[in-house]
Amino acid sequence: MDAVKVRRAIARTRLAPVAAFPKRLVAVARHDDKVLHTSARWPPAVLLCNAAERHPRRRRTTGTRATASAWHGGRVRLSGITTYPVKGCRGLVHGAADVRPWGLEDDRRWMLVDAEGIGVTQRDVTSLVRVHASPGPDGLLLRADGHPDLVVPEPADVTPVPVRTFRRRVLRVDALPAGPAADAWFGAVLDRPVRLVRLARPTRHIARGDRKYDPGDQVSFADAYPVLLTSTASLAALGDWLVAGGAQPVPMTRFRPNLVLDDAPAWAEDDWAGRGLRIGGVRFRAAGPSARCLVVTTDQETGVRGREPLRTLARHRNIDRKILFGLNLVPLEAGRVRLGDPVELTD
Repeated sequence: MDAVKVRRAIARTRLAPVAAFPKRLVAVARHDDKVLHTSARWPPAVLLCNAAERHPRRRRTTGTRATASAWHGGRVRLSGITTYPVKGCRGLVHGAADVRPWGLEDDRRWMLVDAEGIGVTQRDVTSLVRVHASPGPDGLLLRADGHPDLVVPEPADVTPVPVRTFRRRVLRVDALPAGPAADAWFGAVLDRPVRLVRLARPTRHIARGDRKYDPGDQVSFADAYPVLLTSTASLAALGDWLVAGGAQPVPMTRFRPNLVLDDAPAWAEDDWAGRGLRIGGVRFRAAGPSARCLVVTTDQETGVRGREPLRTLARHRNIDRKILFGLNLVPLEAGRVRLGDPVELTD
């Protein structure tokens, strides 16, 4: 497509001029939900994210509000429980899990950081999916194909180091370095220098006022909120969109949730922000929908990154300048959740 056609397409779709986009992006325009022109140096998923962030389509919600009848008889149940002991690494599936103020027990208490103390995640290093991490009585067991297993004791009597989960985060938190053996093991697996650290005491790492629903002073190394919940019905609806567009459905692992619901209406979670939920005997507050990034395009088995499902989500789930899938939760009390627990709205 020549420059004249691109400019005309931009004008028709009310997009900003090319200069408003990052320098490496030659041009991007939307027309009938299709990318008309892109720079070969940018993956299409990135381009769609950039376009969606700068030029949101009108608010679009395909779900329906959960009504009392939708929850009658305790039909909605908890069908999945997963933790991620090391941020960005492979998840652990559970039949039950203890809930703490900062999230599920042992979830994202460890993180890899670079030389500046900035978190290393799948956004930059997809090979993290190769690492299986399992907490145990002797410490953290690390496994990866082609490498010897390593048990990392919980750090004690070491000097804390300041870290940030992301470069753009203002607040630093103190973490305990795991030591040179763990650093060398991860360096060999990932082929880059990193340090493994543990968050001994969950604390605030998001400035007050940055979120409509504040996550509080007790947060693990999770991106923003203690718990992420998703729905199998919403995943099925996304799968239908993917198939209609000629792509394959994706598994729930792409979204790295902690808790998964069965039998809630598709996209019902859109309207739960600020409301209370009870899962089994544990109360949560819904803190709002989860904005998604490139991580969802990474195959959690192989580490291979593609275009979907982010491209399709950008077409259908671009709501208020964010590409949404899932719901962030904040625990209101400690307790224990189990597979099969009933789920209900409390207000």
